[in-house]
Amino acid sequence: MTNMGLRNILLPKDKKFFDLLTQESENVVEGAYALRDMMNDFRGKETKYHLIRDLEHKGDSIVHTIFEKLDKALITPIDHEDLSQLASNFDDVIDGIYGVAKRIILYEIPEPTLEMGEFAELIVQSVNVLNTALKVMQKFDQEHIEKHCIEADRLENLADDLLNRAVAKLFKTNDPIQILKLKEIYEKFEETTDRAEDVTDVMHDIVLKNA
Repeated sequence: MTNMGLRNILLPKDKKFFDLLTQESENVVEGAYALRDMMNDFRGKETKYHLIRDLEHKGDSIVHTIFEKLDKALITPIDHEDLSQLASNFDDVIDGIYGVAKRIILYEIPEPTLEMGEFAELIVQSVNVLNTALKVMQKFDQEHIEKHCIEADRLENLADDLLNRAVAKLFKTNDPIQILKLKEIYEKFEETTDRAEDVTDVMHDIVLKNA
């Protein structure tokens, strides 16, 4: 009997953990699009902020449910520790998105910079990679998960380069308070792409363990 055949016999049929991870991933995607919408229409930034805040709370609830079910489960599709890490890492991404939106509101940023729009687009691309990679991970497809990891890494590198350029541009301006505010926001944007890459790294490790 193949490893895949044995796995299908041993694993529960309801796949509830994969369903919950899918909910978490889709919640992150919705948050990323809301953040991009905020950058595209700052007049509605308060509305988008409240939506992102609600999505962050929803993400916390999904993670709590996953942890509760893990405590009670004897058999899971993948290791308890891997499931826990994956759920936490997804939560870090929506936390990062919320962190950006919250700082924009708290710091009373009057209008989005070009770089903020570029960061938001990179985050949207990154979370779409995560969402697709999650489907691949469930099939324990090593070849395709590696492609998604490479793409997540590419996007993170683009965000890192963008951060360097954005901060360098900031230091050519003469408003020290605005420099501090925007620098922190830019760094939070870039950190969020780091967290997205962390998710694909965990997925890659899971596939390698179970291939």
